[in-house]
Amino acid sequence: MDDTGSTALVYGAYGYTGELVARAAVDAGLDPILAGRRTEPLRSLARELGCESRAFGLGDPVAPHLHDVDVVAHCAGPFVDTYRPMVDACLATGTHYLDITGEIAVFEAVKQYDDTASEAGVMLLPGGGFDVVPSDCLAARLHDRLPDATELTLAFDVGDMEASAGTLKTMIEGLGEGSAVRENGRIVSVPFGERTKYLDTGRGRQRFMAFPWGDVSTAHHSTGIPNIGVYVPVSENGLRGIRAADALAPILGVDPVTRALQWVVDRTVEGPDEREREQGSASFWGEATDGTETVRARVETPESYRFTVLSVVELLSRVLDGDVQPGYQTPSSAYGEGFVCAIDGCSIENLD
Repeated sequence: MDDTGSTALVYGAYGYTGELVARAAVDAGLDPILAGRRTEPLRSLARELGCESRAFGLGDPVAPHLHDVDVVAHCAGPFVDTYRPMVDACLATGTHYLDITGEIAVFEAVKQYDDTASEAGVMLLPGGGFDVVPSDCLAARLHDRLPDATELTLAFDVGDMEASAGTLKTMIEGLGEGSAVRENGRIVSVPFGERTKYLDTGRGRQRFMAFPWGDVSTAHHSTGIPNIGVYVPVSENGLRGIRAADALAPILGVDPVTRALQWVVDRTVEGPDEREREQGSASFWGEATDGTETVRARVETPESYRFTVLSVVELLSRVLDGDVQPGYQTPSSAYGEGFVCAIDGCSIENLD
């Protein structure tokens, strides 16, 4: 980091992922400002870490709290509910914006600010964590190898990963919307469990189903490939359960039901502990084709929350050093396909 006095602010700093980011940023010598809506947990964490704290909600004016901030790491989701006031405040104050969303709707919405952000000299980079850094860099690698590719298939396996409360609340927010793929350049909604493929991603042949991962949006921006699907492994019993649950989508997507489920999650879910974060791993596999030629590659990463923390701190460090690309960016459009390899414990390799 340079010595110009540049400042990072971590919003949602007392949440599961936000606190991990805050602690890692302090360990990296970034001296972040810790921010969030609730005063007491914020002050307690800031006192422990020796950081400045700023308590404010996103329903209040946000820009006054960013007047001396160079970059925000926004860690308070569901981001479909929280991105707009933070992005608007960043544009108003010339502050660079990072977040850790994986929500397609958020990527598509933030993309609409591209011209405004470019004119303001502000970088908007949503998806700076496990969603979607590894898969976006993988997509860029495949596109570099086959620039005329017309179809991109991505698949990932996180093993027995336990989700944090924030992740589950975001997933609940999307109940009733189904999955998504990109066809001929347009994002198309499909029922969960309707699109399946048998793939061998290096762990044996398995059944995978389409999943609404952020790359349905971001990989198109990074590569221009018009047909994109992202897949996760699913057992036969799991697939039956998912298809049955999809029939309840109209009920699950009703706002009072969504809020009630999120309330339960807030009070019952903690997320993976330190041992699980240190020992876990994830694997991403990708294939691009132009109808005649096909190329494949794979990315290996640490456990998803550990990866997110390392990735966000790396991004903060680069922005604070002045390494920014104004406008709407994905991880690979801002920092290239090799960015994932800057994260400790990651690798990318061609498979053919």
